[in-house]
Amino acid sequence: MEQPWSWATRPPHTWRWALAVLVLLCAACGHETGTGLERVRRAGVLRWGGDAQGGEPYVMEDPEQVGGVRGFEVELADALARELGVRAAFVQNDWSNLIPSLDRGSFDVALNGLEVTPARAGRVLFTRPYYVFQQRLMARLGDARITDLASLRGKRVGTLANSQAWDLLLRVGAQALPYEGVQEPYIDLEEGRLDAVLLDDIIAERYGQTRPRLRVVGDVGEGHYAIAVRPGEEDLRAALDAALTRLARSGELRAIFQRWHVDDDAEQRMVDWTEADTKALLADTSTAHLGWGQAVLFLQAAGVTLLVSVLAMAVAIPLGVLLALARLYGNGVVSRASTLYVELLRGTPVLLQLYVLYYGLAGVLRLDALSASVVGLGLNYAAYEAEVYRAGVQAVPRGQLEAALSLGMPLRLALRRVVMPQAFRVALPGVTNDFIALLKDSSLVSVISVVELTKRMTITAVDVRSWLVPGALCAALYLAMSYPLARLARRLEARLERG
Repeated sequence: MEQPWSWATRPPHTWRWALAVLVLLCAACGHETGTGLERVRRAGVLRWGGDAQGGEPYVMEDPEQVGGVRGFEVELADALARELGVRAAFVQNDWSNLIPSLDRGSFDVALNGLEVTPARAGRVLFTRPYYVFQQRLMARLGDARITDLASLRGKRVGTLANSQAWDLLLRVGAQALPYEGVQEPYIDLEEGRLDAVLLDDIIAERYGQTRPRLRVVGDVGEGHYAIAVRPGEEDLRAALDAALTRLARSGELRAIFQRWHVDDDAEQRMVDWTEADTKALLADTSTAHLGWGQAVLFLQAAGVTLLVSVLAMAVAIPLGVLLALARLYGNGVVSRASTLYVELLRGTPVLLQLYVLYYGLAGVLRLDALSASVVGLGLNYAAYEAEVYRAGVQAVPRGQLEAALSLGMPLRLALRRVVMPQAFRVALPGVTNDFIALLKDSSLVSVISVVELTKRMTITAVDVRSWLVPGALCAALYLAMSYPLARLARRLEARLERG
């Protein structure tokens, strides 16, 4: 009888394998131990997170170096790394998610126009600030309604989500609209889709004040950029504080600002900054919590998602039917044109199509964000629906159409009464699947400032410093919208089968 395996009856080599695994585990654990500064110096590199989409003069792609970046914060990161005795390495990351990515260890520090706010100060370790900026309010020429911060109540104002300006707009009762980039809100302001834009003065000078149809209302607040470090890594924060102090007092910090034309008299305060100033700046901390107010916002965002999806599908289905029939029964020109449409819309990303429709054609086609979302998704999904219906039509035996035509039916009548009812039954599962996919693809419309369900989840997750609960709530709402549709489709299929 075979005895059960035990350490006493182990093969001779088992001890060696177990010891090797134990050593590797200990080595791996030992590699992660130590302070933040020790980790950086051991690796020989300071990994800093930023978003090149923020553009000039913060961080942007270097046209003279493939894969390289340049900007005043790139030079600042290089100088800080030199002070620490290591080299700097840029890590691309979406700006609104810099803090969550820092928490999970994607990089050592977040350095990209990161504003010191009470909510952030309660979640990360901030260094002493390295730059003072102003919140600059801009409006259209001739629009006398926008005069100050108070005049923004109820107005549509563009800014960056999870920024100091975002918090400021919410406090004054403005309808804040979140943008991914810094150029897009000024385009929308020019086209009348926004009433105002509130962004940092560095951004306003380069992307807003260069537009002749816009005007500066004024500076309505002050803020500070600082470097974010993970909680518990006080030694790394202290080393960066010391390095920033040396750079400021030696004049190198302002020299960097001057090279990028972002220096002014206010930056002298960074030279004279003290530890007491840092403590006073970081004294105001707060932590947001997921409450009933956030739940209501989630429900509103789910309503936007459902509305966009239903209206887009209402565009896609009839257009898809027309494209399918044109491809199968149209003359040579019509058939080739419909084929070209299908291949073009299926072969290019829907995200690109939304950008072109909303921003690229803004001068000739002035659609608001919601309309552009419906039209863009509807035109894209029409290409997929065309193929679903074409397959359904081709599944109907050809003899049935020929029999109907031989009885004297016109082609249109034969298609409507004989072919399409059967084709619809074949196509129904594909149409249902496409609608469920459209519910999820509607998250892409956030790039044109529509706050749908996924965008609301990301905003809330950053605010409350948790992705688990907002993500679970978001998933539950998507499931609540898609599951009834799947059940309805199965009932329709069963009914059509009985028919």
